[in-house]
This record gives sequence, structure tokens and C-alpha cells, in this order.
Amino acid sequence: MDLSAINPAVLFASLIVAATPILLAGLGELVVEKAGVLNLGVEGMMIVGAICGFAVAVGTGSPFLGFVAGAVGGALLSLIFAVLTQYLLANQVATGLALTLFGLGFSALIGQGYVGIKPPPVSALTFGPLSDIPLLGTILLRHDAMVYLALLAVPGLWWAINRTRMGLILRAVGENHDAAHALGYKVVHIRLAAIVFGGAMAGLGGAYLSLIRVPLWTEGMTAGAGWIALALVVFASWKPGRLLLGAWLFGGITVLQLNLQAAGARVPVEYLSMSPYVITIVVLVVMSARGGRAAGAPAALGRSFHATH
Repeated sequence: MDLSAINPAVLFASLIVAATPILLAGLGELVVEKAGVLNLGVEGMMIVGAICGFAVAVGTGSPFLGFVAGAVGGALLSLIFAVLTQYLLANQVATGLALTLFGLGFSALIGQGYVGIKPPPVSALTFGPLSDIPLLGTILLRHDAMVYLALLAVPGLWWAINRTRMGLILRAVGENHDAAHALGYKVVHIRLAAIVFGGAMAGLGGAYLSLIRVPLWTEGMTAGAGWIALALVVFASWKPGRLLLGAWLFGGITVLQLNLQAAGARVPVEYLSMSPYVITIVVLVVMSARGGRAAGAPAALGRSFHATH
């Protein structure tokens, strides 16, 4: 095995790119769960966002419109979940799982004509001479706009959740929806807005996969990224900053195993490929052993609300 073939700066830059779709989807799910809703349909929303973004980008030649379409596709699918769980009071876990299965099947159906097609390229932002700074320039200053948008969303969401009236209301609904309703807040409307936001973020993450991370369309290309995003919300104890670290951890493991394969590691490729998921499960088990609810889960998470209760 030749480890000298691995460039640390390129490795860290690739880590950030690999973490971006998971980070986007995870931030959206964090907001949804802060509102007291458990949406297990993140995988389905990501894959629908991936094919919607890919199809529109290929059809129009505009990656920007592709990302818009990805966000809209994820939001529309989440709207189905919102109507079923918030208005018809369907079970959130079962509905989320059904949403994922539907998304996977629907994307496979409409994506048949896009296999093997290349999307329009997305250029990296230029920072002039700063991009040529050794190490720092390679790691941080040669990425596309979506990477920086995802990174800026982390402090932005932290501020919105913890320092604004909107965030206070969101947290109140997630902690005790009956008390929030008694104070005059529209619990269902607030949760509906959170679910649609989460769906749009998951759709953006999916579009990033098909337009930049890969870039191409293949059936089931999310490969469990939505489930990892769900797990990272728990790993992060529902805190945006920790979610970023978790996404980088997963992205780093993903990129490292690819680099180890290229360097000729004498480990079966199947073990290297499954390592990101195994390590994520181990981290979740350790976090869960330290105290479930005390770790920061909203008290009303997964509980249905009805005004007559």
C-alpha cells in the first residue's frame, strides 16, 4: 500500500464535498424534529430531489434551475407527508417509511431516460490569489457555491433556532405542542412549514449528489445518505454545529476508504465500502448509551397533535 499517493489537502477538500449533501439533508431534518415531527422519509426526498434536479438541469442547461427543481421536488414530496401526518394524523414512522419507498420507486421510473447522460458542469467559485494559498486554498477556497451555502446554513440555523422569536416558537411546539396551542400558536401550520423546509433541504442535498458529487444519474444513487442524515441529527444532539462535525466525520470516512482503495490497501473492498455505515452505527450506539432524551431530543418528537385533545 502506497500512502504517499494520498494528498492530505485534496483529501480534506474532498471530505467537505462528500459531507455537503448529508449536511444539507441533516439540517433540514433537524428543523423538522425541532418542531416535534419525525420524518423518516429523508432518503425518499433526497432521491426525488436528485432526479428532479438532474432532469431540469439537463433539460435547461442550467445547474441553478436544477437545484431549484431539486428543492421543489423534495418539498412537494414532504408536503404529502405533512398532509398525511398533520391533517389526517397518520403514524409518522409508517408514513415516513412509505415516503422513502415511494421516492425510490418514483425516481427510478422517471429517471430511466437519464442514465448515462452528463449534466451541465458546475464551476467552482474563484477567490483570485487566495485560492493559490498552500493547503488553505486547496481545502477551503476551491469549492462550488452549494458547499459555502451549506456551511453558512449551519450558523444561520443556529441563530434562527436559538436567537429569534420564530425559533423560540418552533422549539415550544416541539417541546409541548399543547402548551403552544394554548398560547395561540398554530401548531399544525408551524409543523407544516418545518416539514416543507426539511423536504426542500433534503431535495437540495439530493440534487447536489446528482449534479456535483457524482455527477450523473443512477437508480438508488443516494445509497443510504438519507438514513445517515437522520442518524446524524441524533448524533449531533439536535445541534447544528455538532451536525456539521458529524457530516464531516462521515464524509471523511467515505473519502478515506476510496483513497485507501486507490492506494492499494490490502483490505477487502467490501469492508472499506461498509466502514462509513459501521462507524456511524457505533457512534450512535455510544451516544444513545449516554442518555437518549437528556441528549436534547424534543419532548413531543413523534407525537401527533390534534386541537381537540
